Amino acid sequence: MARALVTGGAGFVGRHVCARLLAEGLDVVCIDSLVEGTGALPPDRWPVPPQGNFTFVASDCRDYFARSGERFDYVYHLAAMVGGRVMLETQALCVAEDLAVDALMWKWAAETRPGTVVFFSSSAAYPIALQGPVGHRMLSEDMISFEDGLGVPDLSYGWAKLTGEFLMKLYVERYGGRAVAYRPFSGYGEDQDLAYPFPAICKRLMAEVGRDEVVVWGSGRQCRDFIHIDDCVDFVWRTVDRLPAGESLNLSTGNATSFIALAGEVARQIGWEPRIAGLSDKPEGVFFRCGDTALQAAHGLQPSISLADGIARMLDRLRFAAGRAA
Repeated sequence: MARALVTGGAGFVGRHVCARLLAEGLDVVCIDSLVEGTGALPPDRWPVPPQGNFTFVASDCRDYFARSGERFDYVYHLAAMVGGRVMLETQALCVAEDLAVDALMWKWAAETRPGTVVFFSSSAAYPIALQGPVGHRMLSEDMISFEDGLGVPDLSYGWAKLTGEFLMKLYVERYGGRAVAYRPFSGYGEDQDLAYPFPAICKRLMAEVGRDEVVVWGSGRQCRDFIHIDDCVDFVWRTVDRLPAGESLNLSTGNATSFIALAGEVARQIGWEPRIAGLSDKPEGVFFRCGDTALQAAHGLQPSISLADGIARMLDRLRFAAGRAA
């Protein structure tokens, strides 16, 4: 039976990866230090408790790399200091700690030789010059090239992910390892931490129903490519053994949605139509971030959950939680 190590496995993406691997019959070792503010939850608080051959190690993965020589068929590396936009902008040096985490992971992989390393990069690695109000473009995988020059990524988190991809390139080319990378765009889901915009907007609008006006962060015109976590994990599972070593793949829908439009659809599903304005003193990040889907389509990938359906799922979850608390 194949064995998989999932670092940062108690976080939002990690616990969904663990669930899929267990459902597919893999033995899973999940490592997470449960750092406050990252959205990590102990397994007994996961929406769906892990089923199958599952081991949880409450530890900083750097300590694990220093002491363990275990070999795995797959390593899904998600461990990172990351939260919402406020954390990225106000705790940039804490986020930069990801550089050390990734460097130790690649060094450990070179020593233990896992079958495949799956590196979770980010759309934040793309050049911010391509994401402004003027001249923005759909972001395709070939826009990051270590041979033809690099643009400036998004803050320290973007630099860490870009560096992680470069270390992957070295791992494949210089050490003969097999590794692939994924660049998630704005992943969302019903159990996501409220530091992220999708669940925060849904919950706030449910609390503010009936008001004449509601606000979203930034100008509200900034656009993101929202993709449901189930589609993200499915895309990874379907391609992890098919992607050429060293290749990176977007996890995106190709649909750009402004925060004003997102809030408008949430309000519509709740049942009212308020005015929606931007709250300009809050951070908004880059103006336009949307992933080109051509390479995903070449692998037969197409999202199965629309944004409207994802909103409906989120609202159902919030109503259920509110009913239990009443």
